Amino acid sequence: MMSSYFISLMLFAVASTGTPGPNNLMMLSSGLNFGVKQSIPHWLGICTGVPMVIVAVGLGLDQLFQRWPVSFLVLKGLGVVYLIYLAFKIATAKNSLQARNSAKPFSYVQGALFQWVNPKVWVMVLSALTAFTLPEQPLLPQVATIAVVFFLIGAVCVGSWLVAGSQLQRLFTQPKQRRVFNWMMAGLLLCSIATMVPIF
Repeated sequence: MMSSYFISLMLFAVASTGTPGPNNLMMLSSGLNFGVKQSIPHWLGICTGVPMVIVAVGLGLDQLFQRWPVSFLVLKGLGVVYLIYLAFKIATAKNSLQARNSAKPFSYVQGALFQWVNPKVWVMVLSALTAFTLPEQPLLPQVATIAVVFFLIGAVCVGSWLVAGSQLQRLFTQPKQRRVFNWMMAGLLLCSIATMVPIF
C-alpha cells in the first residue's frame, strides 16, 4: 500500500514538474542564453520554492483562500501578468556573449519567489495536497513527504530542461538563431498562460 502511494506520488511529481510550463521553459531559455553554471541559482530557487509553497498551503494557507476567494484570484492574476512580462524578457533576451556584460539570469531569490505567482505551481500544489493527503492521518508528515518528493523529482526534471538548454548552445551559434529561439520560447510561455486562464 505504502509503495503504491509513493509510486503514484512520484509519477504525479514527474508529470507535474517535467512537462512544459513556465519554470521549464525559462530553464530551457536560461540554459541557452546563460549556460548551466550561471543558471544554477535560478534552478535552486525553483527546486526549493515549490516545496515552500507545498508546506505553506498544506499547513493552512489554503484556508485564507477559502475565506477570501478574491485573494486567490488576485494572486493568479498577478501571476499571469508577471508571466506576460517574463515572456517579453525572454523574447528580448540577449545572446550569451552580450549577456555576460549586461543581462543576468534569475537569482535564487527571484526563482523561489516566482513560485508564489506561478499559476501552474498553484494548480499542481493544490492537486497534490488534495490527492495525496488523508484526513485521518497526521497532516505534517504527509505534507513533508509531498514536499520532499517534489524537491527531489523537481531537481532532476527541471535540471534536465536546464541541461537541454545549455546543449542547444551548440546548435544555435548565431545571434539571429538565438533570437528566433527566444521568441519561440516566449510564444510557448504565452501559450502556457492561455491554458491557465480557464482556472479563474
